[in-house]
Amino acid sequence: MSKSQSFVKGALILTAAGFLVRFIGAVLRIYLAAVMGKEGIGLYQMAYPIYTTLLAISSAGIPIAISKLVAENLAHRDYRGGYRVFKVSLLILTFLGGIFSLLLYFGADYFAHNIANDPRAYLPLVSISPAILLVTVLSALRGYFQGQQQMVPTAISQIVEQLGRVGVVIFLVYLLLPTGLEHAAAGAAFGAVAGAFCGLLVLLYFFYREKGGYARKMRRQAVQRSFHLREVLYRIFALAVPITLGSLVTPLINMIDLSVVNLRLPAAGFTMREATALYGQLTGMASSVVQFPLILTISLAMSLVPAISEAQALKNISRVRGRIDLAMRVTLYFSIPASFGLFVLAKPTTVVLFGDAGAAYPLAMMAFGLVFLSLYTSTTGILQGLGYVIEPVKYMLLGAALKFVLSWFMTADPRLHIGGAALSTVISFLLASFLNINKVSAVTGWRLNFRELIFKPLAASTVMSLGVYYSYNLVSGFLPATLSLRTVQALALTAAIALGLLVFVVALFLLGGIYARDLQAIPRLGGPLLKVARRLNLIKREY
Repeated sequence: MSKSQSFVKGALILTAAGFLVRFIGAVLRIYLAAVMGKEGIGLYQMAYPIYTTLLAISSAGIPIAISKLVAENLAHRDYRGGYRVFKVSLLILTFLGGIFSLLLYFGADYFAHNIANDPRAYLPLVSISPAILLVTVLSALRGYFQGQQQMVPTAISQIVEQLGRVGVVIFLVYLLLPTGLEHAAAGAAFGAVAGAFCGLLVLLYFFYREKGGYARKMRRQAVQRSFHLREVLYRIFALAVPITLGSLVTPLINMIDLSVVNLRLPAAGFTMREATALYGQLTGMASSVVQFPLILTISLAMSLVPAISEAQALKNISRVRGRIDLAMRVTLYFSIPASFGLFVLAKPTTVVLFGDAGAAYPLAMMAFGLVFLSLYTSTTGILQGLGYVIEPVKYMLLGAALKFVLSWFMTADPRLHIGGAALSTVISFLLASFLNINKVSAVTGWRLNFRELIFKPLAASTVMSLGVYYSYNLVSGFLPATLSLRTVQALALTAAIALGLLVFVVALFLLGGIYARDLQAIPRLGGPLLKVARRLNLIKREY
């Protein structure tokens, strides 16, 4: 591993790992949908909002605080200070992780009856409870490496974690399904425990492998700064508490769906079993598809926190603005076409992945929310790196309040039903992302260039959508009738996505939306790609 990686390179490393992890997860979803059905996925998903909420309370803010504080210390070459932050944080996380694991284990019956509104959620909740302790320890190690802008340990641990999870889930679901759907859902939930254990082993390997080199840096450092334990604790919690509150908002939105969907869908004329199945379509199918392209912006946010913290610690405002501009360009140039593609190809996507055309409706309703969710994720990373950790919390709480009101009324509308819950999520992130962008501009002086960052990718995505729509139908019509419908749709979907990507990139080049600096930011491939683009006269501007 290199000693210092650019935040773009770090983001791309995490993105590559993230796509592989999500691909493995998609295979698992297909398996679960085929074996357990919509109702089984609904039961399995019911454990996750409660689990992620407790996990967020116990740990979410501290790993980001570790990343930021370690990066700040290393910017001043204070290796002892960075290691001190990690040690104190690890002790705090281990303690909190143990407490909340016990809380979920002993409170599972209460959560199943009063939050999930389905007693069958009890076993999945009990099964997933040990994961909180393991994930908190694992996240401390990830924050430590990310603070050094070393993303490889996190990337490899994510892949191993997912492989371990999937293997255990497949085995336990196969073993337990004959005993009942709730037992199979519990087996699937236990996969999170097994996966976290595998990921933790990988990070411990990297930690002990790198420990000697880091110890030598501590012995040789010229900088001598002394901090009291009280000061270290204050700085950790001053960052971690607001970030933790912010990380609670997304699980809170999932909790809103969990509570409101089962309460309000009967008002739209659905039975409880139908409501559970629709909830499975929304959270286990549509939401999981939307989360797939979000990997890039999540990776960006993880890389932005230490990168912007470092630039701010060195008081280099031009570097801060440059990194913000590049991050926003990557976010919008990726999320806008992805959202168009999801909208146009919603039905074949859900049929191919889950064999369920009904999930296309909530997916189409959520598709354009990807843009706002991506913007919120990236700008939250920027604000956290700058030290403004409470503002994203306030903005998302406003969004969550708006979602609850909208979801309460729209989910009970027979014309919208589950789509009302999806649409309310889109609107909530629209509000939160707008407020985040406004704060970033106010703090740094950076301005959103509408023509460059929105109009060009929007125009290219519109052209791409037409190409995707017609190519999908054309390929579907030409494939032999002897193939199954799902196979035909899978092949046509693959062809449409590949053509759509090509059309979008070409259209963006022709619109002058890709600069030399954008290609230069791509590790290893940037130079060769820039030479090809110049040879074809596709580069309109260097900067």
